[in-house]
Amino acid sequence: MTESYILTLSCPDRLGLVHAVSGFLLERDANIEEAAQYNDKATGLFFMRVQFACEHSNLDTLKGELSAFADTYKMHWGLHATSMPMKTAIMVSKEGHCLNDLLFRWKSGLLPIDIRAIISNHREFYQLAASYNIPFHHIPVTAATKAQAEARQFEIIQAEGAELVVLARYMQVLSDDLCKKLAGRAINIHHSFLPSFKGAKPYYQAHDRGVKLIGATAHYVTADLDEGPIIEQDVARAIHSDTVEDLTARGRDTESQVLARAVKWHSEHRVLMNGHKTVIFR
Repeated sequence: MTESYILTLSCPDRLGLVHAVSGFLLERDANIEEAAQYNDKATGLFFMRVQFACEHSNLDTLKGELSAFADTYKMHWGLHATSMPMKTAIMVSKEGHCLNDLLFRWKSGLLPIDIRAIISNHREFYQLAASYNIPFHHIPVTAATKAQAEARQFEIIQAEGAELVVLARYMQVLSDDLCKKLAGRAINIHHSFLPSFKGAKPYYQAHDRGVKLIGATAHYVTADLDEGPIIEQDVARAIHSDTVEDLTARGRDTESQVLARAVKWHSEHRVLMNGHKTVIFR
C-alpha cells in the first residue's frame, strides 16, 4: 500500500544536497509530491521539506536508511507519516476564544492534530471539553503548589503521548524546567507584537496609548518569557473611536487566527528551527 511521508532536514549547506535527497528517494521508488528548500547565507545552513509517496518501504525502514544517509551530511532530520495526526494537549485558563477556535477547526478536519487532553487551572471549560468528548483535567495552580501542578501537567502530557502542547491563553508562566521539557513542541499565543504591552490588561494599555494597530504573535515557549522563536504574527487596524471592548474583540479574533495558523504549520511539519528564528515552508 502506498503511504505518504514528510521529510524535514537541516544541515550545513553544500553542493548537491537536493540531488542527494531526491536520489535517495528515487532509489526507493518514492514519488515527490511537494518540495521546498531554503539556503540561509547568513548561517550557512540548508533547510528542506519534502512530501513523498512510497509503496515499498514502511516508516521504520525509511528511518533506518535515512539515519545512515543523514550522517554523511550532518543532517538534523525528521520523518513523519501524513496518515498520523499529531497528538496534542491544549492548556487554557479563563479565556476560551482560542480553545473554541482550535476545537472547531479540529472537528471540521482543518487541522491534522489529535486533541488528547485539555488542561486548565480553572473549571470554566469542562463542559466544552465534554461536548467534544475530550478529557478535561482541572489542575489548580498557586505559588505554593506550582511545582506539583506542573509535575501533574507533564505527567498527563507524557501519558497522552502529546507531541504538541498549545497554550491557548493559558495565563500561568511555565517554570524553566517545564519549558525545557517541552522545548520545540509548545506553542504560545501572545496578545501583541512582542514585546509590546506585556502583562495584565494589554488592550487597556493599547487603548491608553491610542495605537492604530493591534496584533498577535504565536511563538515557541522558552525559558525566556515571551521571547521564543516566532512562528506567525498578524495585525488588525484600530481607530480613535474604538473602545477597549472593540479592541479586545478584534484582538481575540486575531489571536485565534494566528494561533490556528501556527498550529497548522507545526502539525504539518512546515516549521524548522533556525537558531532563535524559524524557517516556515508555507
